[in-house]
Order: sequence, then structure tokens, then C-alpha cells
Amino acid sequence: MTEDFIKELFYIPVNVKDNIIELLLTDTYADNQSQTQQIFTEKWTEAEEYKDIEKLYEFQLKWFLSLYGFTSENALIQYLKNKKLIVDTGCGLGYKAAWLAKLAPHAIVIGIDISEAIFIAAKNFKNYSNLYFCKTDIANTHLKNNSIDFTVCDQVIMHTEVPEKTFQHLAAITSLNGEFACYVYSKKALPRELVDDYFRKATHTIPNEEMWKFSEQLTELGKRLSELNVTFDAPDIPLLGIKGGKYDIQRFIYWNFLKCFWKEEWGFELSKSTNYDWYAPSNAKRFSKEEFLKMVSDNLLEVNYFHEEEACYSGRFLKK
Repeated sequence: MTEDFIKELFYIPVNVKDNIIELLLTDTYADNQSQTQQIFTEKWTEAEEYKDIEKLYEFQLKWFLSLYGFTSENALIQYLKNKKLIVDTGCGLGYKAAWLAKLAPHAIVIGIDISEAIFIAAKNFKNYSNLYFCKTDIANTHLKNNSIDFTVCDQVIMHTEVPEKTFQHLAAITSLNGEFACYVYSKKALPRELVDDYFRKATHTIPNEEMWKFSEQLTELGKRLSELNVTFDAPDIPLLGIKGGKYDIQRFIYWNFLKCFWKEEWGFELSKSTNYDWYAPSNAKRFSKEEFLKMVSDNLLEVNYFHEEEACYSGRFLKK
């Protein structure tokens, strides 16, 4: 019964074997998306072996609640009670999709990702009877319009070829009176944006092993700057988009000039992976608040909850 139900969700023929949904056609990707697929296959395959990976999961699940307006895990459970179909697009190693499946055992949850990490997720979470995984591009999931009660695209849409078109597609598959939860990177100070844009163009000609080495160097830089434990008062520099105020020296450089991520609790490997995630894929668009909200209104969605911080904008958007 569940297998037949899942097959009916897609525009194209699919097979359901254990917890894998297999599309019976071959997806083709734009050049940058092929690179994105390779980058995240490598990132997640390596990250799964990190000894501190559970720290990442714990942080991300707690942050999810904040990003999408839930005061506690129990508040999310209550929210999910009337959601029968949930899709986590760009699910990576699948821990978030598994969390949603655990919190909503009455619902069918589908995790979708373009990378080979989908098969690691399927293996790691095979004991969830209501959880399925599908390898395809989130910009074209092949799911039917108006079919998904809660569509999640957390920290992923920026890595698609044209995020605006991906947003349109994910809004379209969301059911009437359903919600679409989405996160985008925010634009940073001008020097940081210029450096980031340079690497977006350069990554196609930099070997992947060099990108990992570069990520290690950035991580070491972030670590050493943090260890200086220096704070100072920076002036406002509006033409460069630099906001004045008291900064730790590492965070000042991080926000305004160069992403050299370092998080002591995560350790070196997870911090390195975060720097790699930022610089390796060519697709990583950033948005202003106005641009993000325009995407929401252009797709006839209503803001149910909106969140903003230095790194991002996120929210839950109702489809009427």
C-alpha cells in the first residue's frame, strides 16, 4: 500500500526497494550541478567518518528549531501532527530526514539529494519504516505539484543552478495550506563577497585535493585568529558594507573579508569540512533580505515565520 502510494507521488515511473526510491530515468545536470554532485558526494562520504559528526547533528537539529520558529522539539512534534507527507530536499547524510521521521511516525518522509550520500543515509537509517530516500536534483524532484504537506530545503537551495527556479519548483510541489521551509545565505560585506565570487569561478580549474588543502589552511587560520582572543571596536564603513561594533578579530575577518571558519567544539575536521562546503561548489548564491522575500511573494506564498541573522535568512512560508 505504501509503495503504491509513493509511486503515485511522482510524475515518472519509480521503483521502491526497501527504503530507496529509484527513478526510472536518467537525470541530466547542468555543468555546475554536476560539480555540485561530485563535491557533496566527496564531502559527505568523508564527513560521515569524522569522530565528532554527532556534534554536527546535535547543533544542526537545535539550529533547525531556531531557523524555522519552533520553541522546542515538542513544538515541532505538535506542528507535524497534521503533516502526512514531508520532504527534506538536499538531505545529505539524512540525519534531519530521520529526525523528522522519528518526530512524525504517522507521516511518510522522503529525503532527496543529488549526491551519493543518499545511499549512506539509506543504509544508516534503514530501520525507519516511514522514511525513504531518492537520488535526484532538488530543482526537479519529479514529484507532483500540490502533493507535499511540509517541504524543507535547509541550507541547500543556494547550491542549485538557478535558486529562483528551484524555489519555484519546491513551492509548486507544496500542497495547498502546506508550508515550505527554506534557508538562504545572506550577502556579506563587499570584500568578502568579492573573494567568494572569485572562488566560485576558480573552483572548476582547481583540483579537488587542492580545495581540501585550501580548506585546511583556512581552518588553521581561523583557529589561530581565534586563539589570539583579541577584541576591538571597528568603525562603520558603509561603502564596503562593513558594520561597526565590537568584534573578535577572527569574526571580523570572517564576516568581512574571508571565510576562515573555526568552531572549537566541533574540532578541526568538521571546521575544515565547513570551509570546504563554502568554497568548493561553484554554485553558492547569496541573497539580500529583499531578494529572498521577493522570491516568497513571487510564488504567492505567505510568511508564517521569518528569521534573520548575520549568516542567513530562513522561514516557513504558507501556500494558500
